[in-house]
Amino acid sequence: MQTKLTLRMDGELIRKAKDYSEKTGKSLSQMVADYFDRLTVEKEERYEPSTPITRSLRGALRGAMVNEDDYRRHLEEKHE
Repeated sequence: MQTKLTLRMDGELIRKAKDYSEKTGKSLSQMVADYFDRLTVEKEERYEPSTPITRSLRGALRGAMVNEDDYRRHLEEKHE
C-alpha cells in the first residue's frame, strides 16, 4: 500500500533533486523511497564491533591494494 508523504525542504535542494530526477529518469518519490529503504537496510546490516580494539581497527585497510597472492607471500615469509 502506498501512502502520501509531504516533505518540507529548502527550495534550492528541491530544484537540485528535480534536476537529478530528470537526468536519471527516476521520480522524486522513487528516489526518496530508495533512500529510506537503503537507510533501514544499512542500519539492520550494520555490524558494530564490540571491543575498543576491534573498533579502532575498523577501516584500517580501506583502500589498501592487497590481494590473495600478497597474503600468501606474507605467510610464506613469516613461516620460513
